[in-house]
Amino acid sequence: MLKDILTPKKALFLPDAHTELRGQLSRSRGVSIISGNLTGNSRQDVSGISARVYKNGTYGFASMAEYSADAAKEVLRAANENAEFMDKNVNKGRPMLPQLSNGRQFMINDVPDAEQRLYVDFAKSVDAYISKKYKNLASRSVIAREDSMEKLLCVSNGFDAHTCLQRSYIYVFLNAETESGVPVELFKAFGGEGGFEANFKNPESLYGEIDALYERLMQKREGVYADAGEKTVVLGGMMTGMLAHEAVGHTVEADLVLGGSVAGPNLGRQVASEIVSLTDFAHTAFGKKTPLPVYVDDEGVEAKDAKIIENGILVGYMNSRESAQRFGMEPCGNARAWAFSDEPLIRMRNTAVLPGKDKLEDIIASVDDGYYLIDSSNGQADTTGEFMFGVSMGYEIKNGKLGRALLDTTISGVAFNMLKTVDMVSDEVTWSSSGFCGKKQPMPVGMGGPALRCKVMIGGR
Repeated sequence: MLKDILTPKKALFLPDAHTELRGQLSRSRGVSIISGNLTGNSRQDVSGISARVYKNGTYGFASMAEYSADAAKEVLRAANENAEFMDKNVNKGRPMLPQLSNGRQFMINDVPDAEQRLYVDFAKSVDAYISKKYKNLASRSVIAREDSMEKLLCVSNGFDAHTCLQRSYIYVFLNAETESGVPVELFKAFGGEGGFEANFKNPESLYGEIDALYERLMQKREGVYADAGEKTVVLGGMMTGMLAHEAVGHTVEADLVLGGSVAGPNLGRQVASEIVSLTDFAHTAFGKKTPLPVYVDDEGVEAKDAKIIENGILVGYMNSRESAQRFGMEPCGNARAWAFSDEPLIRMRNTAVLPGKDKLEDIIASVDDGYYLIDSSNGQADTTGEFMFGVSMGYEIKNGKLGRALLDTTISGVAFNMLKTVDMVSDEVTWSSSGFCGKKQPMPVGMGGPALRCKVMIGGR
């Protein structure tokens, strides 16, 4: 755990500038087993200190791969010099950042760290279970992972904080082939926030869900291709979460808005059906802790929920302190940095479509001819809101009943157009937080949503 050597250095902060001094310890643990062979076994710890100084509209930044009092003093000196240099040569002449409420969020005791042998033994046990029970797989992979970011932050204005975002996962990949030799694959991630030993008590606790994953793979093995064209579909919560993050979330990050995203001219306008609302949650959603809670961002802003779409109307963006000042909005704690040597960027935290009033079974029963799309293998979108997502698991819907499983397909469209076709929203939210967002820096994020009935273009064979 990081010792607080930074608070005394606040005496070195310039009085006419905003300063952020951040110490960070990033940790990763990983084990990979492919078809019974141990192919990866790694542990990594990276620590250091950075300082960023805002002066008259420009930033000075410096970092050092050392966590010590001397390093803190040196990065502050360098960041101050860089800020002075940038101010003299760029001379934006902008005012100081708005002053926010001050406070402290010291919410950490210790960060548990499992021995590497526990990752290896757990993954081997899961792999042995799959190997023994299921003989007709083409291949299998079991990956055990844990990552954490412990941060100690001191700021000239805002919240000082000592927090840790830690998560651990087991990823299971199952591969088979159709009778014609077409490969089919499904995967599932188990785990969530917290250390490895807290999330994974014993391998047997996963076997029931692995069995269900195998059953779906066998259904997919006998599956059919979707009919291409615009179709009525029911997006499962995981697909809705992908849409919320990739196709909507990135367009409303204020730096991308300033770069010309579709959200710029649409602020205050209808961008979705009136039964659709979307929020980037900080640490609590629907009465429970979010998958990856953020309490203070890396600019010292106390984290709050950022409303994006309310009853179909685009009402806000995700901001840094600087962009919030430019747009006349409240910063809600969306500025986050991946490594100690990175500057904070505007990032999502836990982005989700809000639940509605419909039951999933009623939504499916309402579709005469369409598809129920459950899981996505990948996704991409651009700042126009145009998206294309891979669909790794889904089913036909015929006369309100689920039919045959689907082979891999895609859906595509423009988010703000597609969201206007939503006419039913389920009352339960599904979350996912096992991946990384790749906007210049990787970043752990949560995304989620309820099932939606809508129209979308679906790929065929």
